[in-house]
Order: sequence, then structure tokens, then C-alpha cells
Amino acid sequence: MNCPLCGAALSIPLPVSRREMCPQCKGDLHACRCCSFFEPGAHNDCREPQADRVVDNQASNFCDYFELSAKGAGARGESPKDKARAALDSIFKKK
Repeated sequence: MNCPLCGAALSIPLPVSRREMCPQCKGDLHACRCCSFFEPGAHNDCREPQADRVVDNQASNFCDYFELSAKGAGARGESPKDKARAALDSIFKKK
């Protein structure tokens, strides 16, 4: 399994504990943006209808529905807004 944030190979036991971090990028692994239910733009940015709202989707949390995403480094949890801003920044060469 790979880290959904940086793509580094992970050798951690499942289920992922709340305090688990990627040894490579030091990112929280039990965070919304690493979850298979995470979907920017969906209600509460989550496809799981019973999950409680989490304000900071980059920090570890206590969600009972968490499932580590198997998507790897290609799924960095960027919202459409973030992608659009990056595209505009590249066009206008934001300094």
C-alpha cells in the first residue's frame, strides 16, 4: 500500500490508528484527505452520509468510517477550487 499523500510505500498494520503518520512525508494518515470516502465538493467533503463533519480534512481525526485510500500519490485530495487556482497561477505566473 502507498501513502495517499506522497506515494511512498507503507508497511503499517490495518486498521490505521488515529496517530499513524507516513514515515516519508510525515503527513497524518487517519485524515479525511487520505480516506476512500473523501470527495471535495460533496456534502462535508465525504461520500459517507453518516460521518460527522470534520473541519480540518488534513489533520488526524476520530472518524469511525475511515478507510485508507488505496489510490496512492495520484489522489492528493485537491479540490476543484485548488486545481483551478493552480491553473490560473501557472497562467499568470503569480509571484
